[in-house]
Amino acid sequence: MPDRPRRSSQTQPEKRLNQNLWNEDLAPTTAAQRTWRWYHFAALWVGMVMCIPAYTLSASLIEGGMSAYQAVLTVFLANAIVLLPMLAIGHAGTKYGIPYAVLARASFGTAGARLPALMRAIVACGWYGIQTWFGGQMIYTLLGVLMGAPIGGDRLPGLGINLAQLLCFLAFWAIQFWYIVHGMDAIRKLETYTAPLKILICFVLLWWVYDKAGGFGPLLDKPSAFVPGGSKAGQFWATFWPSLTAMVGFWATLALNIPDFTRFAKSQKDQLVGQSVGLPVPMGLLAALAVIVTSATIVLYGKAIWDPVDLASRMTGVAVLVALLILLIDTVSVNLAANLVGPAYDFSALAPKLISYRTGGYITAAIALAMMPWKLLETTEGYIFTWLIGYSALLGPIAGVLIVDYYAVRRTELDVSQLYRDDGIYSYGSGWNAAAMVAFVLGVLPNIPGFLNAAFPHSFPHVGDAFKTIYTYAWFVGIAISAVVYGAMMRGKAVPALAPAAQS
Repeated sequence: MPDRPRRSSQTQPEKRLNQNLWNEDLAPTTAAQRTWRWYHFAALWVGMVMCIPAYTLSASLIEGGMSAYQAVLTVFLANAIVLLPMLAIGHAGTKYGIPYAVLARASFGTAGARLPALMRAIVACGWYGIQTWFGGQMIYTLLGVLMGAPIGGDRLPGLGINLAQLLCFLAFWAIQFWYIVHGMDAIRKLETYTAPLKILICFVLLWWVYDKAGGFGPLLDKPSAFVPGGSKAGQFWATFWPSLTAMVGFWATLALNIPDFTRFAKSQKDQLVGQSVGLPVPMGLLAALAVIVTSATIVLYGKAIWDPVDLASRMTGVAVLVALLILLIDTVSVNLAANLVGPAYDFSALAPKLISYRTGGYITAAIALAMMPWKLLETTEGYIFTWLIGYSALLGPIAGVLIVDYYAVRRTELDVSQLYRDDGIYSYGSGWNAAAMVAFVLGVLPNIPGFLNAAFPHSFPHVGDAFKTIYTYAWFVGIAISAVVYGAMMRGKAVPALAPAAQS
C-alpha cells in the first residue's frame, strides 16, 4: 500500500525528492500562507473581469446580429460554463497547496507535465505583452488629450513606433514590474483594494451617460437580426454556438492555472464561494454596462463607441485624468493576475533549481519586451486574436485530462511527496504518461483544420464544412474527447494514492 503523503504544510523536501522538481515556490503552501478568504477571490475576479477586452465582448455579439439582451445572456452563460472546470481544478490547489504545473504531474507525468505548463505559459506571455502595449497606448492617447495635441514624432528606426509611444510602453511595463518584484501578496492587495473602486466607477459611468444622453439610448430597444423579417432570420444558433465557444475561451487559460491562486485559500468554501460570486455575475453585469454605455454614445456622438479608451478621450477636464487612472489600474490588475502569475509558476516548473516564481515573472516580462507586441499586432492583428481565442482548442483537452485524472482516477487523493520525485508513482517509468499524451493529441486533432481555416483563410480555403462546424465547438470538443480517451486508457491502471482515505 502506498505511503501516506506528507500534509500540505510541508516546507522541506524529503531526501529522495528530486531537486529538479522542487523549489520553495513550487512546494505545497503552508498554513501560514493560506490567507485568501472568499472575498479575496471575489475581488480577484471582479478585478480581472473589469477589463477592456471583457468590456468589448458584447460588441462582437451585437455586431453578429444579437440583441443587447441576447449578448448579455450569452456572456453570462459562457462564464457560468467555464466556472465549472475552474472550481473542479481549483479544488486540488486548495486541498494540497500545489500550483497547476505540479498538479499536472499526476496525469501527464513528472516530465510530461512540462508540456501543458509550457503551453499555458506561451499564451499567457502573448497576452501579457499585448496588454502591456495596450496599457502604454492608453497613457499615450490620454496624455495627448490632456496636452491638447498629439504627442510623439518620427518613428524610431527598427522599432516602427515613435519615442513617446516607446516611453509610455516602458512606463507601463515598469509599473507592472514593481508588482513582480514584490510577489503574490502585493497582487492580492492590489486586486482587493481596487475591486470596490472599479464597481464604484461603473455606477459613476452609468450616471454620467444617463445624465448626458437624457436616457440610455436606442441600442437597448433594437431587436436582434434573427427575428422573422430580420437580416439574419433563422440563423441564431449558427451564430450563438461559435460565440459561446469564444466567450468560454476568454477565461479558458485561468480555468487551467486556477490552482496557482486557490493554493492560498483558507478553505474549500472560500475558493468555491469566492469564485462563484466573482466570475459569472460580474461578467454579465459588465456586458450589460458596456451595452448601456455604448447605447448612450449613439445619442451623444452619433455612433456606437465600444472602445472605453476612445470614449475617455472624448471627455473633458478632470474626467480625462480620472479615466486615465482607472484604466491604468484596471489593466495593471488584470494583466498581473491573468497573465503573470500562471507563466511565472510554469517557467519555474521547467527548471525549479534555476528558476523561482519571481524569476519566472522576470522571464515573462522580458518576453513581453522582446516580442515587440506592437509589431505583432500591426502585421497579424486579426490572426493573433484568432490564435489566442482558438487556443481554447489546446487548453480544453488539457482540462479534460486534469479533471478525469483528479476525480475519476485518483478520487481527489494524491501522494503529494511523490509529485516531487522522478522515481515515484507519477513518473510512469519514464516521466511521461502515454495515456495523457494520446488523449491530448486526439482532443486537439479534430480542431486543427478548422483553426487553420479561421486563422489563415487564404492559405487553407478548402477545409470541409464538417471541420468548420467542429471548430465552432473547439473547447467543448477538446475537453470531451480527451476526457473520454484518458478515462478509457487509465481504467484499471491506477488507483487512488490513499486507498484507505478514499474508502472512508
